[in-house]
Amino acid sequence: MSARRETARAGAEMIPIVVAAVSLLALGLKPAVAADVAYYDVPRGAHPHDVAPAPDGTVWYTAQAQGALGVLDPKTGNVTQITLGPDAAPHGVIIGPDRAAWVTEGGQNAIARVDPATKAVKLFPLPANFANANLNTATFDRKGILWFTGQNGVYGRVDPATGKVEAWKAPKGVGPYGITTTPNGDVWYASLAGDYIAKIDPVSGDALMIRPPKPGVGPRRIWSDSKGLLWVSFWNTGEIARFDPGAKTWNVWRLPRSKEGCYAVYVDDKDKVWVTDWPANAIMRFDPATEQFESLPSNRRNASVRQLSGRRGEVWGAESGTDRLVVVRD
Repeated sequence: MSARRETARAGAEMIPIVVAAVSLLALGLKPAVAADVAYYDVPRGAHPHDVAPAPDGTVWYTAQAQGALGVLDPKTGNVTQITLGPDAAPHGVIIGPDRAAWVTEGGQNAIARVDPATKAVKLFPLPANFANANLNTATFDRKGILWFTGQNGVYGRVDPATGKVEAWKAPKGVGPYGITTTPNGDVWYASLAGDYIAKIDPVSGDALMIRPPKPGVGPRRIWSDSKGLLWVSFWNTGEIARFDPGAKTWNVWRLPRSKEGCYAVYVDDKDKVWVTDWPANAIMRFDPATEQFESLPSNRRNASVRQLSGRRGEVWGAESGTDRLVVVRD
């Protein structure tokens, strides 16, 4: 059960969410605290895939269906889209140390850099022997090197200083998806089809595979918390998992209402874990200390939030099914 009140605000819908307590504790849910949830429209047909909140208060997103990178000003609701080039189909976007937007641009099989001031686009093409990598997600390590994944069995890196691009074939072929950097600089990725997570050796480029606690879970996204523990979304089984690289141990929690469809995962500055539950059409917040979930369902059907990111006090996602960006402020 839920009660909602809706008001319009500066191009966004602001919805204080209060989830009723009836039967929720039995499902592993606790009543959600009041949270401000706002929605921002983007151009119709953009089908935004990933989001990246920037230090200047704007939010970048990939308009995958329109071959563009968008930028939202939450203060005004204004949206600008930048065409990335012929046949562009951007998937992921992150903010680099240079404050530029860095994009995994699958349509042109390149990493793209978009200057935040001039909006100029610079491409870093993959080596010719890694055509059609189906680029997915990127992360920067502590030395300023960008690492990326490609679902067609590829992972690699770009040195922004020299422009050098290197790539490797992934163990078990197709599958590399989410990627993250730990506080000590280690880079890990998750392989959805390969059913493993892996640590990349920055010297040799080799990937050390770690198998999940049971087969067939489909690790999709991965994010490090402040302690270097790795949080992984298990797409096939509707679970979130934590891997401790030091102890080499796994802990797993099932989503309260779903047996599949755990897509995005993000860890905020308070080490709270956020995931998206596709069957429940909801963003979920998980507290590792209490092992309790809170549910924040979308106010429209088929929101299809594929990725989450954030900055202090804000968690952002892209509703690819409704052509909106969503933010939870608490």
